[in-house]
Amino acid sequence: MLLLLGDRNWFRVRRSHRRVDPRAAGSLVGLVALLPGVALAADTSEDVFDLDSLSVRITEALPYIEMPHGDERIPVLRYQDPSHRIEAPFDRTNRPCPPYCVQPMRIAPGVETIGELEVLGYMRRIAAGDSDLLLIDSRTADWVARGTIPGAINIPYHRLDPAHASAEAIAELLQLEFGAASADGLWNFEGAKTLVLFCNGAWCGQSPTNIKALLSYGYPADRIKWYRGGMQAWEALGLTTVKPARD
Repeated sequence: MLLLLGDRNWFRVRRSHRRVDPRAAGSLVGLVALLPGVALAADTSEDVFDLDSLSVRITEALPYIEMPHGDERIPVLRYQDPSHRIEAPFDRTNRPCPPYCVQPMRIAPGVETIGELEVLGYMRRIAAGDSDLLLIDSRTADWVARGTIPGAINIPYHRLDPAHASAEAIAELLQLEFGAASADGLWNFEGAKTLVLFCNGAWCGQSPTNIKALLSYGYPADRIKWYRGGMQAWEALGLTTVKPARD
């Protein structure tokens, strides 16, 4: 649960197996429940942090951002507890290749590789109502269930792969989700959205598979952005993650 303490932006986030600090009870003026399934990477269990005075900021000028998640808006920030360490499964370095092979820095001509600050910039635009952007988690549902980037929608790589999805299903996805248009068997991407894709990180091939499929259908390369660092880099920076919002 999330406790709003006093008149300032103080937050206490705790896990269900932890006790609430009784010293906070007298200061409680409001109570907001996080959506079921929300898990913040900035969850310091018994920690209390002030959004106006964070010790670990994203950048000097950017302490945090806010993102919609389900019916709520949540802060996206870095972990404040100095004792925090990267948790499984992103604490591993030994993964067999194949399939977990290192991806190149440039996945395809014209596709921009971006980092965390650029992803956060796109997230802020999405939060402000920009409907021409999509943040896409390309991983399978079992990976996404462990946590994802706030604001991301899940489009696993096999939904764009003709080896796993029908031509009709792929066409529906391109039209309804991505804003492409089709007429007389030809694709028109003039109104297509800008897509920001990610997966588990530099050792993961799921978002590269999505990107290559999109390009094969004629999707404009300049409307595809690739967050190569993915969840591995996101977790390493202690940035907020969430469980998928319930419909």
